[in-house]
Amino acid sequence: MKIKSQKDFWSGLMFVAVGVGFAWGATNYSFGAAARPGPGYFPFGLGVLLAILGAFILFEALTIETDDGEPIGAWAWKPLITIVVAVVVFGLLLPRLGMAISLPILIIMTSLAGDEFHWKDAVISVLVLTIGSYLIFILGLKLVIPLWPTFLTT
Repeated sequence: MKIKSQKDFWSGLMFVAVGVGFAWGATNYSFGAAARPGPGYFPFGLGVLLAILGAFILFEALTIETDDGEPIGAWAWKPLITIVVAVVVFGLLLPRLGMAISLPILIIMTSLAGDEFHWKDAVISVLVLTIGSYLIFILGLKLVIPLWPTFLTT
């Protein structure tokens, strides 16, 4: 069988692998019931849906003809490294500086990963995502996430 779209083939394969990985990892947790789901319920369902989506994309890559085979281009190393470093920095800063400071740092760092950076867009993203995260995770879900730096709250 000939691959007719390399981009779709490899992205579909990635979706299947990640979906199966999440579904398999979720089997280590309690599923609960549909009325009262456990911690494994959502990741398992999401993993299965992701694997099904990947299977459809794989099928399309093997059946639908493209003009040039849609070859895969060069790896975008700068965005990949920038985003990974930003997430690591966020994980290190969150317990010490709180969400109100570490989340804007994460957003600004990841905004720098792209080719086009505009301060206005970054500031709007910082405001919307930080306020939204506060409302959803701290007020709504009552998660114990530090909002302010530890040296201000002790």
